Amino acid sequence: MTGLTATTVLAILGVAAVSYLLGCCNSAIIISKYVLKDDVREHGSGNAGLTNFYRVYGVKNVVWVILLDVLKAVLSCLIGGGVLGYLCGWEVLGKYIAGIFCLLGHMFPCMFEFKGGKGILSGGVVAIMIDWRIALAVWGVFLVLVVISRMVSLGSVGAAITFPVSTWFVYQDWLLLVLAAGIGLLVCWRHLGNVQRMIRGEESKLEFHKDGEKEDKQ
Repeated sequence: MTGLTATTVLAILGVAAVSYLLGCCNSAIIISKYVLKDDVREHGSGNAGLTNFYRVYGVKNVVWVILLDVLKAVLSCLIGGGVLGYLCGWEVLGKYIAGIFCLLGHMFPCMFEFKGGKGILSGGVVAIMIDWRIALAVWGVFLVLVVISRMVSLGSVGAAITFPVSTWFVYQDWLLLVLAAGIGLLVCWRHLGNVQRMIRGEESKLEFHKDGEKEDKQ
């Protein structure tokens, strides 16, 4: 990496901070606590993610979670790519930096006791914002695995592994590969419990329903 001036370092830190704070706006928690007067973390798997929110509150409410999670990932990548692209031509690198910090905020939100979601939707949007070829690979693997297994967790892990692989094929850049691997490892690590349940044959499968049904933690 060349041209690493004080201004560039400050810009990178600024992008990281803003992206993290945007990621901290966990829509599943915000909507369940302040709109529905409940807490998604008190039901089902206890996770503040899209899948658990859907299982608890249904399709009608999950739409808003999707829209807000998409918005924060889009804003993060636009800011990261715009700022670093303008300052030193690092548009793609800026998107990767913004993406990984947005996911960190989503998974470990400082205003919600560092208990957030698993980052699969936000990570998928980051892939779209970076490059359509990476997005096609990531979302393709995710959808195929979910359709075959009806397990969102399996699709998520498969997509997470595909992210750094597709990054290398598209860019062949070691720094981007490291950042993409960081994103993939974060998602895999947040799904560790799901992987263990899959191995034991106990992982829940996706069921489509309209109205949410609150579930007790297992």
